[in-house]
Order: sequence, then structure tokens, then C-alpha cells
Amino acid sequence: MPCLAGSLNAARLTADELVKSLPGLERHARAESEQFANVASSDLTLGQWLELSRHINALFTEDADLAGIVVTSGTDTLEEIAYFLNLTVRSERPVVVVGSMRNPSTLGYEGAANLLAAFRVAANPASRGRGTLVVLNDEINAAREATKTDALRLDTFQTRGYGILGVVDFDRVAYYRNVVKRHTRDSEFDVNSIDELPRVDIVLVYQDASGDIIKALVDQGAKGIVIATAGAGATSGTQGDGMRYALDKGVFVVVTTRAGSGRIAAAPRRGGGGSRISGEDLQPVKARILLMLALAHTKDSTEIQRMFTEY
Repeated sequence: MPCLAGSLNAARLTADELVKSLPGLERHARAESEQFANVASSDLTLGQWLELSRHINALFTEDADLAGIVVTSGTDTLEEIAYFLNLTVRSERPVVVVGSMRNPSTLGYEGAANLLAAFRVAANPASRGRGTLVVLNDEINAAREATKTDALRLDTFQTRGYGILGVVDFDRVAYYRNVVKRHTRDSEFDVNSIDELPRVDIVLVYQDASGDIIKALVDQGAKGIVIATAGAGATSGTQGDGMRYALDKGVFVVVTTRAGSGRIAAAPRRGGGGSRISGEDLQPVKARILLMLALAHTKDSTEIQRMFTEY
């Protein structure tokens, strides 16, 4: 079972160092390590995302005995890489993304405990078919739903409104619910057919905001824009004018909420070639990922809205 070291905290360890730091790991899994990158998670590029997903797919294809894969990541953008893998790794075998809130030089470093829990989850047959999983603080969250909710606390990754999938206790891995949205094995997104992800940007709604920012993004080549609206879809200032400009230019606009949870109801609105898409209950950063993958496959607004409903 490979441990793919993607990106770690300030005092970054290699994949091999991470695996060797886990006494008793052999009781749960036969682990192998592989170094993918060793940079801050925020420094990873979209090209590296594609490369990592292709590599994981290849590992699953080449090794039928491989139970699962653990990917380490810095926590700042962990939820993004996890959701991307959730949409693009096409296997029912689990990918578990794990990190730590404290770096190895800090008193109370929890990285080793989190990593051991991640291996236990990846090795557990009950983890199959649940999509990409996020494991920290002995809790298992679905990649689609996990959100970093605190800049410092160890229990930062939570699933607002829906609850965790399960827990990692001393005696066993215990699951309590499953994921109903499409993912991994049932995904239609094939990274082998994507050379480059289209540009999609995120705009936050705030009081008396200028729509010029949206227009500027369109003029700079954005193919899609995710609007993190106030409440259930409200914009402010001249942002409505900016959104209409984007739609008239054929840019797809996905409406989400900045509230942290809640669903945006579908309200299609077409412009010159673009469309307004409901982001459903996805966080803005995850709506961006889904829109990039959607636009890499189609420009049909009905199809894109279907994807947001199903994924």
C-alpha cells in the first residue's frame, strides 16, 4: 500500500521518513512509500493534480492486490486535492488523504497518529466504494464534504450538516453512513483525456462589491467563474452587471454560498453563450474543481448542471 507524499507542513518530511515514523504499522498494512512532491500544498499546480491522479489510476490498474493509497498533504488546500481525486480516480479502492495541523518540530505533533489512522482506513475492506476519504483527528470524512473550519484546531476538518462517515478507534474502523453522490469508480471524468484544466476563478460577494472584478477575470481568459454569494444567492453592488457581462461573453457562472453550508437552488439564466449554474451544496473551492473538469469535457449547460446535481 503506497504512501504518496504530496505536500507537508513547514518541517517537511519525505514519504519514506513518514512511513518509518509509524511503529506498529505492520500490524495493519504492508506499506510502501513513494515521493511525489515535497512542497507546500498551496504551491501544487493543476498540472501536478492531473499527474498525481493519472499516477494513482495507473497504480490501481497495474496492481490488483493493492488495497488502497494514502496521500499526504498540507492541510491548507487538502480539501481541494481530495475532492479532485474523488472525481478523477476511477477505482472503488480507497484513496485516503491525510495531513497534520502541527509540524514535526512542534510539541504535540499529531502527524504520525493521523498517518497511522489513514493506513488503517485505506487497508480496511469497508472503505471500498466510499470515494476519496479525509482522515484526521481519528475521524473519517468524505472528500466531497470535508471542509477546513479552523486555522489552528486539530478537529478542523468537519462535514457541516451531514456528519462524519466514521471513526478510527483503537479496536477498529467504524463506519456510520455512506456517500450517495457520484465519485471515483462511477465518475465520468477521465484525466487521461485532459491536457490542461480550463481557467476558473472564484469571486466573493461583499457589501457594495464591484462587478469590474468579474469583468476583468473574463477579459483575462476565465472560462468559468464561481460566485460565493451572500446567503442563498444574493450579490451586491454592481456584481450583477459583472455576471451578465460574463454570461454574454460565453463564460459559465456557478452560484454557491459563502455561508459555509446550504444548497443553492437551480435558477438557469443564459447569456450570449454562457449559463448560470447552481452549485448545489458545494463549497466554492470545490465548485471550481467540478466546473474545471466539466468544462474540460463539455460546453453544454444542461450537462454541466447535471454534473453539479450528480456529483
